[in-house]
Amino acid sequence: MNEHMQTINQIADNFLHEAALHETLTLAFGDVSTEVRTNSRELKRQLRNYYRGFVCEKKQQPHMNIVAVESSAPQFDCNFIIKQPDPGKTKIKEEYIDFPDGRMVKKRLTGMIFCFGNGLNLALGPCTANPNQIINFINNRYIQWLLNRGFLLGHAAAVEFSSAGVALAGFSGTGKSTLALHLMNRDAKFISNDRLMIKKDDKKLCMIGVAKLPRVNPGTILNNPSLCDVIPESERKEFEKLSSSDLWSLEHKYDVFIDEIFGADRFSLFSTMKVLLILNWKKSKRPVQIEQIDIAARSDLLETFIKSPGLFYEPEIAYPEKAFSKEAYSAHLQHCRVFEITGGIDFETAVDTVLDQLNNFT
Repeated sequence: MNEHMQTINQIADNFLHEAALHETLTLAFGDVSTEVRTNSRELKRQLRNYYRGFVCEKKQQPHMNIVAVESSAPQFDCNFIIKQPDPGKTKIKEEYIDFPDGRMVKKRLTGMIFCFGNGLNLALGPCTANPNQIINFINNRYIQWLLNRGFLLGHAAAVEFSSAGVALAGFSGTGKSTLALHLMNRDAKFISNDRLMIKKDDKKLCMIGVAKLPRVNPGTILNNPSLCDVIPESERKEFEKLSSSDLWSLEHKYDVFIDEIFGADRFSLFSTMKVLLILNWKKSKRPVQIEQIDIAARSDLLETFIKSPGLFYEPEIAYPEKAFSKEAYSAHLQHCRVFEITGGIDFETAVDTVLDQLNNFT
């Protein structure tokens, strides 16, 4: 079969025709309802557990429909285009094909296939063995929904204090999620782990997070008393034997369920963005310093916040090139206060400094 002779919806129909989609889960991200249908009861259980704070029990007309078909990894006799790694990365993870009515993305490691475009949102392959890829696909569909309604995508974690949204950006490995979780110890509300959508609304800057749990390494967990139960005791004892440098370099990650660690109603997706903190610190003994900056004059730091939508974005309309430009981001961020944090990495001192700054103008 030559898939290029068909549309992506025709290819999808070949799989959907035989799939018994008897399991349904409705998710509510604010006022955006998403219906997920699947042929796997186990996948539904995994998703219900992960999205436990966003499950909607009431039947309603969804804004988005997503289908996940549990199967062996599909094979297609066609030439995929290699997605080159992002700057600083070397591993090729994805391949894709563009069709007149959408896009197909293949995950190299797992063989999972994702088809989307013109209302279609379909995942094919060993879904239950790769639930994180299904979760990312669901979240990417929500991101696309917002981008097609005028939002910009930022690379940031975020929390909220008393209706004041605080976004945390920074260079790779500077600890955005770690700082967010330390701020949670001071009664913050969690907004987002790694992706943040922003849009100017009247005189305020709205920010919307993604329902993605923070994924942190053992070093982060061992240095935050609130997270001690995230790692099973037997594993924690092994990690405690490692040096701080070895812990820092570990790639092993754990999901942090916000409700289990910090209590109910501590995970929201919406806030007014008052502050953007850009982490530009390094391992050293220098004291933490925080300074308000003009982001329009610091293009080097602005780039830490800008995030390309990537392969999983298919615009519904033709946006002008300037819509996602540096100028657009800079103009949006003029509506919040931007601070640069420098010095040595010290999360507790940074938390105190951040709270002092918030108290100065809230």
